[in-house]
Amino acid sequence: MIQERVVRSVSGYLMLFLLLAVMALSVLWLVNASGQHPHPRWTEFVLSLLLLVVAAFMLGGLFVVNPNEGRVVQLFGTYVGTARRAGFHWVNPFCSRRRVSLRVRNFESGKLKVNDRDGNPIEIAAVVVWRVTDTAEAVFEVDNYQNFVQVQSEAALRNLATSHPYDSHEEGAIALRSHTQEIAEQLKVEVQARLQRAGVEVIEARISHLAYAPEIAGAMLQRQQASAVIAARQKIVEGAVGMVEMALDMLSRKEVITLDEERKAAMVSNLLVVLCSERHTQPVVNTGTIYQ
Repeated sequence: MIQERVVRSVSGYLMLFLLLAVMALSVLWLVNASGQHPHPRWTEFVLSLLLLVVAAFMLGGLFVVNPNEGRVVQLFGTYVGTARRAGFHWVNPFCSRRRVSLRVRNFESGKLKVNDRDGNPIEIAAVVVWRVTDTAEAVFEVDNYQNFVQVQSEAALRNLATSHPYDSHEEGAIALRSHTQEIAEQLKVEVQARLQRAGVEVIEARISHLAYAPEIAGAMLQRQQASAVIAARQKIVEGAVGMVEMALDMLSRKEVITLDEERKAAMVSNLLVVLCSERHTQPVVNTGTIYQ
C-alpha cells in the first residue's frame, strides 16, 4: 500500500520573486542583444530568449494549498508526496498536482429495502460522517474514493440490517428500533473496517430512517399494538396480585377478620375482578354474615 508522505516544496513567494527577476533580466538582455546594429549578437539573443522561456515555464510549478486541503504531487506517474500545509508553494513544474479535500463530509444513503434477521422486509437508511486522512491511499488504492465510500457504506448497512431484528422479542437481544446507540456503534465499526483501505476515517454513522416495508406495515402495526396490550395487561395483573397479597397479609396481621381458605379464594377472585376490570365495578352490600 502507498502511504502518504510530505512533499518537499519551496516557498511560492520566494520562487515567484526570483522567477520574475530572472524574466526581467532576460528581457533586458534580449533587448540589449538585439539592439546591436548592424551586427546583433545572435548567441546572446538566443540564450536570453531561452532563459525567458524557461523562467516562464517554471512559473507553472506555483500552486496554492487551501486550509483543510491536500495536493497529491506526481512526477511522471511516480508519487512524490502530499502538500498539506496551507499556503503558496512551488514544486517541479513537470509534476501534476491533484486536489483532495480533507474536510468533514456527510453521506446519506437512499432508503434500502432489506430483510431483517427474522425475514421481515424493512426500509432502512443511514448517515455517515467521514473525512480523508491519508490522501495517497484515497487516490491510489481505490478508483474513486467518494463512490467507494457510498457503495461500501450501503453494503455495511445491508449487512447490519440482516444481522438484527427490527423489534426485540427476546430478553437482552439487540434490535434495530430499540437499541439505536448500540446499532450506531456497530455500524460505525463495520463501515470503518470497509473504508480503512481507502484512507478514510468514519467519524459517525447512524440510522436516519427505519420502517417496515409498506406491504407488511399494517400487519406489523397490529402486532405491535397486541404486544403493547399484552405488556400492559401483564403489568396490571402483577400489580393486582401484589395488592391482593398485601390486603390479605394486613387483614391477617391486624387480626381484623379470620377467613378460611374458601373465603380467601372468593376474596381474591373479587379483588382481581375489581382491579383488572376495564370498567368500573358496582359494589354489592352484604347485609347478612360473610357466609350468607
